Amino acid sequence: MKFVLAGGTGALGRSLSKDLTARGHEVVVVSRRPDGRGPYRTIGWDRAGLAEELGGAVLVNLAGELVDRRPTPANIELLTRSRVEPTRKLAEAAAEAPPAVWIQLSTLAIYGDAGEAVLTEEAPPAAGPPQMAGVARAWEAAAEGAPCGRQAVLRTAVVFDRDTPALNRLAGLARWGLGGRVGSGRQWVSWLHIDDFLAVVRRTAEDPELSGVLHVTSPEPVRNAELMAAFRRAVRRPASPPTPEFLVRLGALVLRTDPALALTGRRCVPARLAAAGFEFRHPSLPEALEDLLR
Repeated sequence: MKFVLAGGTGALGRSLSKDLTARGHEVVVVSRRPDGRGPYRTIGWDRAGLAEELGGAVLVNLAGELVDRRPTPANIELLTRSRVEPTRKLAEAAAEAPPAVWIQLSTLAIYGDAGEAVLTEEAPPAAGPPQMAGVARAWEAAAEGAPCGRQAVLRTAVVFDRDTPALNRLAGLARWGLGGRVGSGRQWVSWLHIDDFLAVVRRTAEDPELSGVLHVTSPEPVRNAELMAAFRRAVRRPASPPTPEFLVRLGALVLRTDPALALTGRRCVPARLAAAGFEFRHPSLPEALEDLLR
């Protein structure tokens, strides 16, 4: 199969490119800097070039700036624009040469801070906050109705992969003795091992029954306190004191990040993947972290 990865130079795109190539698929990466130096054929964002590659291919739209930044109006505008504008360009090119499958990335943060509710794909998106629920709504809306044979929207949990910021930051905190619960510790965390993310993308590309919204997340979400305890065990560290909410907010100012990443959560489950018979290779967080951090 031929895969066109829009925004494929980020961490997920690099892992996906490597995985697909190893399985014999053709990979074309769409990048703002198509210098030809990477291991995969790379093209720019001009409409003619996109149309030449998209026809009959599997498009995976990963384009967008990293979300780990302060929730200022300027950053919210950046996060939205960096997703919506590339998606519109892809839709314009697809009008000339529709892809066979359009796999649209999104985020489970579209549900905001959802408390104790168990969320399936039937749950409505939250009205806010603007970062990231508002950004995700705009991202999905930009892809809605785009010309293609079939479209699936992958609302994805935080993906844990080796040597990536999400995993390294949490493992580092645990190693430094700061791996206690954050805030109340009761907020739910939906998470995913990189192997399962890659498997979901492959299955979505191949299975004609998979379309519409899919939750791409482990079937076993955990509370923040469980998450931090699992990281401590994985790096062989003892119990750590909790981090109060006010310190999280203060630290977020210093690190120029969004405190909501640690203080809010969602209890999402992959109901449609389960119904389709998809089997997760790493459903349990302790086992997943042992695999990634050993």
